[in-house]
Amino acid sequence: MGALRPSGGANAVAGCWPTPEEHIPSGSDRVRVGLIATAITVLLEIRQVSGVKFQRQGHNRQRSHSVKETFMANQARHPKLVFRLSRSSMLGAALTLATLGTLAMVAMQPAQAQTFTVLHNFTGGADGESPYVGVTIAPSGVLYGTTRLGGTHGIGTAFRLTPEGSGWVFSPLYEFTGGLDGEQPVGGIAIGPNGVLYGTTPYAGINDGVVFALRPAATFCKSTLCYWSEAVLHAFPGSPDGAYPQYENLTFDQAGNIYGTTCEGGIYGAPYGGGITFQLTPSGTGRMESILHNFGSGSDGWCPSGGVVLDTAGNVYGSTRYGGPGGDGALYQLMPSNGGWVENILVNFDGANGANPYGNLIIDNSGNLYGATSSGGQNGGGVVFKLAPSDGGWSYSAIYSFSSCSPFGGVAMDAAGDLFGTCNTGGAGGYGWVYELTNCSQTCIPNDLHDFSGSDGAGPLGAPVLDANGNLYGTTAVGGTGNCGGYGCGVVWEITP
Repeated sequence: MGALRPSGGANAVAGCWPTPEEHIPSGSDRVRVGLIATAITVLLEIRQVSGVKFQRQGHNRQRSHSVKETFMANQARHPKLVFRLSRSSMLGAALTLATLGTLAMVAMQPAQAQTFTVLHNFTGGADGESPYVGVTIAPSGVLYGTTRLGGTHGIGTAFRLTPEGSGWVFSPLYEFTGGLDGEQPVGGIAIGPNGVLYGTTPYAGINDGVVFALRPAATFCKSTLCYWSEAVLHAFPGSPDGAYPQYENLTFDQAGNIYGTTCEGGIYGAPYGGGITFQLTPSGTGRMESILHNFGSGSDGWCPSGGVVLDTAGNVYGSTRYGGPGGDGALYQLMPSNGGWVENILVNFDGANGANPYGNLIIDNSGNLYGATSSGGQNGGGVVFKLAPSDGGWSYSAIYSFSSCSPFGGVAMDAAGDLFGTCNTGGAGGYGWVYELTNCSQTCIPNDLHDFSGSDGAGPLGAPVLDANGNLYGTTAVGGTGNCGGYGCGVVWEITP
C-alpha cells in the first residue's frame, strides 16, 4: 500500500505486505479505504505498527495520519538513472514442496528446474516504487509496466525493460505529476494497434482519474534515457461518469475501440457510485466515451476492476469485486443488442465458491474464461476458477482452492493449457509465491515455482505474463534491495524453464 508499510525493516512481520484496497492513498492526501474481509487483519496489523488512522469523509476523501508518507524520503534522490542488469546475476530459487489443501486434496508437486532472476530492483527514485500489477510483453520481448509511487514527483512512473545481449536495460518512460496527467497508476500498460502505450490512473486529471496514452518522441532518440510524451484520452469527473479505474489493462477490439472499467462512479449506488464499464471510440483526433453499463442497481454487484476481455462475437466479460446476492462479487457478460448492451450475470460469488475477484480474466480459443478470487473457496485462501459455455449457458467450477495464497491477480495460460499466477501471501517465508497449475482438464496439480524471500521481492499483486519461449515475468509490490522505508521498493522478476 505504499505509505502503509510495517516499521521494523528486516524484522517486520512476514506477510504484512501491500494488499489492494478499494481506494489507494494518494499523493494529495485523499483516501477512502474499504478492504475485503480477508485483508482486514492485515490492515489492523499495519495500523498497529505504523499509527495510521483512516476516516471516510465524503467526496473529499480526507485522511488523517500520524506518520509521514514514506515516499517523501525519495524526493532527494537523483532523478537520472539507467539500469543494466545481467541475466547471469541470478538468485537461487526457493522451491517448496509444502502440501496445500485443494478441492481434491492433492499434494503440492515439486516443480521442474527453474531459474529465478530479479531483472530490476526499484529504488523509489526516477525509476519508480511499488509496481501494483504485472508487466506487459511486446512481440519484440520488451517489457512495459507502471509503478504506483516514485518518480521525481513521488506519485508514479511508466517504465520499459529491453533485452540487450545477455542482460536487460531499464528505462523510465514517464513520471506522473499529479496534475491533469493523473497520478499513482495501479493498472498495467496495454499496447495499442498503433504501438502506442495506454493505461489508467485512479487519481488526478480533472477529479477521479484518467485514461492516458504514451508516445515516443517524434525524432529518433539516441540515448537510453528518452522520456515519452503523454496525452489524456479521457478524464473521469465522477458520477454520472466513472471514477477510479483500478488494476486493469485496457482492452482493444479489432476496430481499435478501447474498453475498461472504473470501481466507482455511474448513476447508481450514491454517494460514490457502483462503477461502470466504458468504451472509448476514435473521434476525430481524440476519443469519445460511451458507458456500456452502470453497476450497483441490482444483483450485478459493484466496483468492477481488473478490466474486461472480449470474445470473437464482441461480447464483453468482467467481474465486480463486491456486492451481488452473495455479497462477494460477480462475473458478468455484456452483449451488444440493438445499439445498446444487455447484461447477463454468469456467477454470483458467495464465499464458498470464491470471493472478491480483483484481477483480470483471460479467455481461451474455446471461449472458456479463467480467473482468480482473492479469498474464499473450500480452503479460504482464494480460488482459481473456470467458466465454460454449456448448453446455451455457463458452467462454473473452482478448479483449485488455496489455503494460503490471496491471489489478487488473474492467471496466465501457456500453449499446453497450464495456468500460472502469484500469491500475495504464503510461501516458505510468508512473502508470497509463484504457482503453476497443470493437468486442469482433470484435477489440477499445483507446482511451486518460486517462494519470495523478501530480498528478491515480496507481496506480488499482479498476474504474470509468458513470452513465446515459456519464460514467465512479473512484479512484486515491495521487497527487493531498494530502500523505501526499510521495506523494499518492489522488483521485476523472470522465471525461465
